[in-house]
Amino acid sequence: MAVVKRALITGGAGFIGSNLADRLVADGVEVVLYDNLSRGRLEFVQELRADRGAEFVRGDVLDEELLRHSLKGCDTVFHFAANADVRHGLEHPRQDLEQNTVATSVVLEAMRAAGVTRVAFASTGSIYGEPEIFPTPETCPFPVQTSLYGASKLAGEGMIQAYCHGYGFTGIIFRFVSILGERYSHGHVFDFFRSLREDPSRLQVLGDGRQEKSYLYVGDCVAAMLIAMGQPHEPGDVHIYNLGTEETIVVDESIATIVGHLGVAPEVEYTGGIRGWPGDSPFILLDTRRIRALGWQPTVSIGDAIARTLDWLEEHPFVLEERAVA
Repeated sequence: MAVVKRALITGGAGFIGSNLADRLVADGVEVVLYDNLSRGRLEFVQELRADRGAEFVRGDVLDEELLRHSLKGCDTVFHFAANADVRHGLEHPRQDLEQNTVATSVVLEAMRAAGVTRVAFASTGSIYGEPEIFPTPETCPFPVQTSLYGASKLAGEGMIQAYCHGYGFTGIIFRFVSILGERYSHGHVFDFFRSLREDPSRLQVLGDGRQEKSYLYVGDCVAAMLIAMGQPHEPGDVHIYNLGTEETIVVDESIATIVGHLGVAPEVEYTGGIRGWPGDSPFILLDTRRIRALGWQPTVSIGDAIARTLDWLEEHPFVLEERAVA
């Protein structure tokens, strides 16, 4: 069985990375949190640093020298740092290339120099574009890419596979649906919550409100990843897992949950169209039989995941504030 003793998490102060770090530390793993704090927050990892011995390195994933130094003693890298702003990708096309594709190359080279050969990668269901098969399996033929984010993540997957083949790395690739839960700080639930706090009388919705997607609670996401990481792996292996639920929710249903939770009755304005923006897939449902075959099952419904997210946002309003990063 693959055992993680000391792990570096890029994006370790971010939403999923910090939740993963909590679980790893609780399981006795030494953790290095590597984050430039462009999206991550020190508040998310304050307890890990102060009371539970996690090391924090403020650094960019494009800094190969710092990465190589930070990897000392590590046996595993969880590469979660990325530009996740799918909606505005076309406005800043180099961001996805640099922060997702080039950064993955830098991480792999730093690992090779440091002698670390096991990498877990946060990919995305967006790489499937707009498939014809639902639920969409890991073996689905790739259609035309519809977002720069998805294309950049697919390129990252390809590089990991090539390093596994060429250098004997072990790669575990996770294709997520959108994740919800504590420390959630971007996405439609976040945007709607912040908009309704600012003006509870109206809510603008990108698209027609009929986009239908699967979501996954962050605790279930972390549990799935650790089950996959605990499987036997050999040098050169590449394992790919879809992570999601068998449920979906329509945007209008999500809005109803949010406004009901907040006790408001806004006038909803739609921008029209089946997509909220170019590259937005109107229907996402992944086939998760591969990860379920390892004994994993989600424990939190989409509705409960939304409610937990809203509760956390209400209790931690600092995440709603725009901030400048020094």
